[in-house]
Amino acid sequence: MTKNGTLQEKGPIGVFDSGYGGLTILDKIRKQMPEYDYLYLGDNARTPYGPRSFEVVYEFTLQAVKKLFELGCPLVILACNTASAKALRTIQQTNLPVIDPTRRVLGVIRPTAECIDQLTKSRHIGILATSGTIKSESYLMEIHKLFPDVTVTGEACPMWVPLVENNEYQSKGADYFVQKHINQLLEKDSDIDTLILGCTHYPLLIEKIRQFTPAHIRIVPQGEYVARSLQDYLRRHPEMDSRCTKNGTCRFLTTESTSKFEESASIFLRQDVMEVESITLE
Repeated sequence: MTKNGTLQEKGPIGVFDSGYGGLTILDKIRKQMPEYDYLYLGDNARTPYGPRSFEVVYEFTLQAVKKLFELGCPLVILACNTASAKALRTIQQTNLPVIDPTRRVLGVIRPTAECIDQLTKSRHIGILATSGTIKSESYLMEIHKLFPDVTVTGEACPMWVPLVENNEYQSKGADYFVQKHINQLLEKDSDIDTLILGCTHYPLLIEKIRQFTPAHIRIVPQGEYVARSLQDYLRRHPEMDSRCTKNGTCRFLTTESTSKFEESASIFLRQDVMEVESITLE
C-alpha cells in the first residue's frame, strides 16, 4: 500500500539502454533470475548516447524511465553506462520523489565498482568506456567512495560501439581500434591488473580485447556483477521484490523498426528475439 492507502502497482522489471548493449546485461540478469518478468526498452533510433551532452542524455533517459513506469514497471535498471553516468543521480534525487517515490531506478556503475576490491591485487584498474562515461568520471568517483586507495585510469574508445552496432566486431578492421586503445590505456598506467568493460557493447569484443591484453590482466564484463547486485537488492528490499511479477516472461520495446531490432538483438542474445513492439519516446 502507498501512504494514501492505494495499492502499489505490480509489473515487470524494466531494463533500459540507448541501444542494444543493454541486452548483454539483460541476458545475465535473466540467467540469474529467470522467474521474473522483464520489459526491455532500447532507444535504438537515437543511439549512441556516448557522444551526447549530459543534458540530452538526461532528457532521453528520463523519457524512457517515464515510459517504463507508465507500462507498470516498479523498478527500472539503466543497463547503459552513459545513462548511469549522466542521468541516474538526477533522476533518483530530483525526478523520482515527484513522479513516484515508491519506485526505483538503479544503474550499472555502482554494482561494478563494488566488486573492484575482490578483483585487483595491484590496486590499479583501467576503465574502457565511451567518451561520455569517461568524461563523467563516474567510475572514478564511485570506486573512490568505496576504495580510495585504488588508482583508476580511463580510456575512451569511441569506435568500439559502432563496430559492434554494425556487426564488424569480428572483422580485421576491429583489431586496429581494439589494440590502439588497450595500448594507450596501458601506456598511461603499466601497473593495471584489472580492466573494466565500462560499456555494455564491449562483451561482444571480448575475444579481441583478450587477444591484445597481457595475460596477467583480468578482464571484467559487467553483466554477472549487475545481476548478482540486483538479486541481492531484491533480497534486501522485499517490499520491492513483492511488486515485481514472476511469470518468466520477457518483452522488448524499441524506438526503431521491429525488424531491425530483431535482427540486431539476435546478435547480442545469440538467439531469435520475439515479442518486439515499436514505440516513440517524448
